[in-house]
Amino acid sequence: MVSKTIDMMKKDLPLEPGSLLLSGHVKTGLVLVDIVNGFCTVGAGNLAPRQPDKQISHMLDESVKLARMFCDKKWPVFAFLDSHHPDIPEPPYPPHCIIGTEEAELVPGYCTIFVASLSTCLYKKIAAYVRAHQRKGCIDGFLGSVDKDGSNVFILVVGICTDLCVLDFVCSTLSARNLHFLAPLEDVIVYSHGCATYDLPVHVADTIQGALAHPQDLMHHIGLFMAKGRGAKVVSEVSFGAVKEP
Repeated sequence: MVSKTIDMMKKDLPLEPGSLLLSGHVKTGLVLVDIVNGFCTVGAGNLAPRQPDKQISHMLDESVKLARMFCDKKWPVFAFLDSHHPDIPEPPYPPHCIIGTEEAELVPGYCTIFVASLSTCLYKKIAAYVRAHQRKGCIDGFLGSVDKDGSNVFILVVGICTDLCVLDFVCSTLSARNLHFLAPLEDVIVYSHGCATYDLPVHVADTIQGALAHPQDLMHHIGLFMAKGRGAKVVSEVSFGAVKEP
């Protein structure tokens, strides 16, 4: 029944994703949204997957590949780390990613790749690149990411959750772009395979007081569709190479 609903929705709300070729001719930055234990590592917290999750694992693989390529090319990379104060609740979500806990840290295995790459590209060349990471709450990452000089360069977006933190960031960035706060930014691009969201089926949500059902595939598609509806470009393929002359 669920799969039929998703198929009908995809037919009525088609994404028609494009492809993206990154050549270096246009200044491109990568934003990694909340690739932390509390959302990605099995059993790591209240909002972490309870068992291995194919969509989240694929998102991690794609994010790592992009981060490595961007850092090898010395292109800007910016990583958000979801984090919260223990005495400030965020309903309807249970406590998660508390500052100072492992939940709020980058995913192990991927952490060493990110940190090593980011240290090379960002920490040691802070004048040339955006800051390496920014801690934020769930609701609006953009508000916590603006440098005082307004020099943010955000183009390609990946991470978790597609319909929440990723979408919030995309919408805020597009709004700022439209108000000319982020010139010369032209496009905000969301890589569909580099994004994921969590899964909370109805039958599980019904057993948790105050919980909202959150079917993964459905909400992932809706998040991408909403991003496109707000003006982002959605792509299902990202490649690197030289632009062919006409």
